[in-house]
Amino acid sequence: MVEKNPELSKLIDDLKRQRDEIRVRLHLAKGEVQEEWERLEVKWGHVRGKLDVIGREAGKAAEEVGAALRLAAEELRHGYERVRKLL
Repeated sequence: MVEKNPELSKLIDDLKRQRDEIRVRLHLAKGEVQEEWERLEVKWGHVRGKLDVIGREAGKAAEEVGAALRLAAEELRHGYERVRKLL
């Protein structure tokens, strides 16, 4: 029946093409999200480590370490927002 209706046939072909493209993009996005998450997990480890240092070294250049920690935390926040948008 679709073969007898060129408009419907074209619509179905377009839908198949779009579906295939979306499937490929979803597959790529999963990898992209996983890579971003792994990168953020490494950063999280660094932030946690710096936080421990600040706790031990309170008073000794804590302002400098705190500023660096704030920057790293902001990068993490932006990274988490990127991951959330990709999901």
